[in-house]
Amino acid sequence: MPFTEICIYQVKPQKAEEFEALMFEMKGFLEKQRGLLMLRLIKRGYRIDMEQIREGLPPLKITRIVKSVKYMLYWEFDTKESYGEAQKTLYDSYWKSMEKCLTVPHDKYLGEVMF
Repeated sequence: MPFTEICIYQVKPQKAEEFEALMFEMKGFLEKQRGLLMLRLIKRGYRIDMEQIREGLPPLKITRIVKSVKYMLYWEFDTKESYGEAQKTLYDSYWKSMEKCLTVPHDKYLGEVMF
């Protein structure tokens, strides 16, 4: 059963370009991890409220940054063991550089794929 992590990064606004450059540098490195099935990085750029939902309207573009720029990293592995190895590799290489860009430590949501 595939194993997934969704990681939420809250990046200091003045560090957003540095963070994005680092993530694009990491992309090739992350894609080489044993057992990796899928990798996605998403930058939060929109919000939706009840009016948009009720009316079937598209989400609204975020026009200002309040405290942080938010990113979500989604990666999926064939097993928990492959995921664990990839985490160690990431920790030994890019972890400290990423952490310097954040306002708070990142959140990790882990679980097995249901569908």
